[in-house]
Amino acid sequence: MEIRIINNSHHALPQYATPQSAGMDLRANLDEPITLMPLERRLVPTGLRIALPVGYEAQIRPRSGLALKHGISLVNTPGTIDADYRGEIGVILINLGQEPFVVNDGERIAQMVIARHEQPTLVAVEVLDETERGEGGFGHTGK
Repeated sequence: MEIRIINNSHHALPQYATPQSAGMDLRANLDEPITLMPLERRLVPTGLRIALPVGYEAQIRPRSGLALKHGISLVNTPGTIDADYRGEIGVILINLGQEPFVVNDGERIAQMVIARHEQPTLVAVEVLDETERGEGGFGHTGK
């Protein structure tokens, strides 16, 4: 599969770090660094625009290293880019850490995973089939 991409950033196209990586790194495209204070969130531009094939989405996910080392995550994770969206990809970063975090130009800020999806037809019914779990919700299976 090929995905058409416009790269208005001053960085190379996103790449997979290893041959079996699911996500490719997205980089901040900034004129000057951004400082995220604790609990602050900001939309960080990437300079990228894509045209996905029908039936696919791009999922924007946090980077585990930023989350572990600095408490940096995404507010809406995973973020979804639909096949009909043509605007710039922006990443909504949040600083869940206790220290200010500086986002520099070119910093790897998120991962993008391309995934298939379907749009099922919903059918209204009065009863659902029985399962072993039934209506057991959050934490119902114990530790």
